[in-house]
Amino acid sequence: MSRGRGTVNKVILVGRLGADPQLKYTPSGRANANFNIATNFSWKDQDGNKQDKTDWHRVVAWGKLAEVIGEWLKKGSYVYIEGKLQTRSYDDSNGVKKWITEVVATDMEMLGRKGGEAGSEEPQPEIEDAGEEESDLPF
Repeated sequence: MSRGRGTVNKVILVGRLGADPQLKYTPSGRANANFNIATNFSWKDQDGNKQDKTDWHRVVAWGKLAEVIGEWLKKGSYVYIEGKLQTRSYDDSNGVKKWITEVVATDMEMLGRKGGEAGSEEPQPEIEDAGEEESDLPF
């Protein structure tokens, strides 16, 4: 087994898409979707004033899951994403090595209507795609 003994790499996000997903295909024809999810939280500071913070998470999906995400999700969509954290490097257009950390999605569930509204009773696709990620993309 190639898994590390006693280790876990699992990410769960519930949030909204900041823009429409970017659906692309590798030269071999495998779909991949890239998008960002915003999560937020609020608290009261020491003076009793409400404070808000938004965190942005880069997400990539592959295969059938990527195709479903490209078709069904839009800016503002409210979603549950499950996956693993991955850090990788790439060379930018000037040849400078850059590092990026992203969530590689393995499961997605829509929590609202197409277009982003929560509370929909419409049937939603549930997709799992535990396939390997492609590493031949320059982003």
